[in-house]
Parts: sequence; structure tokens; C-alpha cells
Amino acid sequence: MLKFIKRRKASSESPNNEPVTESGEAGNAAVIVAKTEAATQSQGTAPANSDAQASPSEPVSEAGFFRKLASKLGKTGSALGDGLGQILLGKKEIDDELLEDIETQLLIADVGVDTTQKIITALANAIERDALIDPAALYKQLKIELKKVLGAQDRELTIDANRAPFVVLVVGVNGAGKTTTIGKLAKQLQGNGFSVALAAGDTFRAAAVEQLQVWGERNKVEVIAQHTGADSASVIFDGLQAGKARNIDVLLADTAGRLHNKEHLMEELKKVVRVMKKIDASAPHEVLLVLDATTGQNAIAQAKTFQQAVGVTGIAVTKLDGTAKGGVVFAISDQLGLPIRFIGVGEKIEDLRPFDANEFVEALFDSANP
Repeated sequence: MLKFIKRRKASSESPNNEPVTESGEAGNAAVIVAKTEAATQSQGTAPANSDAQASPSEPVSEAGFFRKLASKLGKTGSALGDGLGQILLGKKEIDDELLEDIETQLLIADVGVDTTQKIITALANAIERDALIDPAALYKQLKIELKKVLGAQDRELTIDANRAPFVVLVVGVNGAGKTTTIGKLAKQLQGNGFSVALAAGDTFRAAAVEQLQVWGERNKVEVIAQHTGADSASVIFDGLQAGKARNIDVLLADTAGRLHNKEHLMEELKKVVRVMKKIDASAPHEVLLVLDATTGQNAIAQAKTFQQAVGVTGIAVTKLDGTAKGGVVFAISDQLGLPIRFIGVGEKIEDLRPFDANEFVEALFDSANP
């Protein structure tokens, strides 16, 4: 469900790069994409071809929505939701062994030691208070505790058009999916009425610039780029200048993937931020860290380093459809205190989903009902 908060300036003028179709209300992502021209033509890392056809979408029931998301979460749902459901299914009483089995399953799903211990302690305290009388009650409470872990950081991305262009600096390690995330996000922002420009700050890879340009052509979005090997800070500086001159709502700035343990690469990222501030002291307005869910607990170390370097304000967790380590989402939220803005659960544009704690947990447990 799209949850962009839209605060726009009062103006009768249309954005310079006309958005395809505006939707002012939050709704199912598939509905938004179906309303946008050629939205379903774009999927994958290079949005060149797709057989998907845009068609009117009927309202999706809450249960149907959870089931659809559950099908995307695949291995994580099996490791976490199904695994926990099987542990509790058929149990007649709560005992220490049951709690140990739950703890083990949380660790297998890569929820992490500290976060798992917090959840188990909360369950044990509820049992001691006689608040949980049977495994079915424990199952329900487990879902509540998981939602608590995520809910504290469940905050949608707010686009403030009074700061136009609103700069989203996208960072992360190599292969996390930054450029693809930018392309999908650009299309979704357009569908919500924002004008968008892209800055190809990943100048180390010619393929990254080309990939971003393909997204730009498909979405009719301007891409500010220079030659391969150009200074990334210079490209993003140009992008910010162009965004201001053209009255663009949102500038999505790509950056080169960098290992979080390479200090000189992190210094280059700091330079990008310093250069932007020469034009707009408040930029970047969002530093979006893209984390690959398949890396599991290593994502925590990545996030801590990027946070220290450039002050991460939001996280996108990608590749959740292809890993059993999706429990790391809980550890990220619990240990970092950073909001998870988006999750990536597939190749299509609508598979980049604004994160919702309740939806995520319900989808994980959708197929398991003790």
C-alpha cells in the first residue's frame, strides 16, 4: 500500500516532467501502477521488457492482500511464520520446551540474538502473569510482540515539497539494489503526483549510468549524468542545481556501491553530502540506505557504518522474496532505531512496497494458523 505523505505547494502549474496519473490517496500498489502509463511495462534491473498488461484493479480484501504479500515473502514466511505455526500447532500447553523451540525458530530466521531474547523475555513475562493460558494465546501474543519490534520504527517517507527539490540520497554496498530501487521509486512517486529527476552518481560503473538512463527514458524522467569515472559529488551537485532550476519536487541521487569497511570510500560519500549543502544546507532530506536481506546479520554492521558516516534516515530492505533470512528486518528495526521505508519482494515496480509493520507480520503468518 502506497503511503507517501504529500505536502505540495499551492500552485496551478503542472510539474515540468508531467507525472503519469496522480493518486492522492494511499492504496494498493497494484492499483496505482495500473493507472500509470507503461508502469507495468517496467520490471527487473533493466526495465526494458515485460508481458504484464495494465488493467483496472478490483479492490483487494485485507486477507487477500496479506496472502498476496505472503506469496512474495516465500522463504522468510516458511522460516518464520510457517515454522512458528508448526511449533505451536497441536500443542496443548505452554512449557519451557515450547519457548525454546520458538527461540530457535526466530534465530533460524535471522531475527538476531538480542532481538530474539527481547521477544522471548516479553513472552515469558506474559506467561508468568497468567496472561497466556494456552499455545493459541501464545501464538497471538507472539505476533503482537513482533509488531511491537517493528512498529516503533514504522514511519512512512514524507516528501516535503516546500524543500523542492526534496533530495533522497540512496546509499549502500555493491549489489544491494540501489539503482533498481531508485527506478521503481521514481515511477511510484510519479504515480503519486510528484515530478522527479535522477542523478547518476554511481560513476564507477558505466552499466549503472546506463541502467538509470533506461529507467529515465521509460518514465520520461530527466537523468543528470556525466562520463564514467566523473566525480560523483559533481554529478549530484549538477542534479541539485537542475532540480532547483526546473522546480522538480524530488531528486533521487544514486551513488556508487561501497564496502562499509573501506574508510576512504565512506569519506567520498561524506564529500557528496558536503557538496550538496553548498546549494541547500538542509540537503539531503532523506538518506535512504538499501540493504540486501540475503546478507542477514551483516546488514546490521553495514547500517551502523553508513549511519555514522552520513546519518541514515531510512532503510529499504531488498530481495526479501529470495531469502530465508528476512527476519533480519526485525533486528534492523530493533537495533538501529531507523525506520524501514520500503521492502523489495520481487522484480516488478509494485514489488517495491512501502513498509507497514502490521501488514508484514500478518503476511508472514498468513498461512499458519494454529
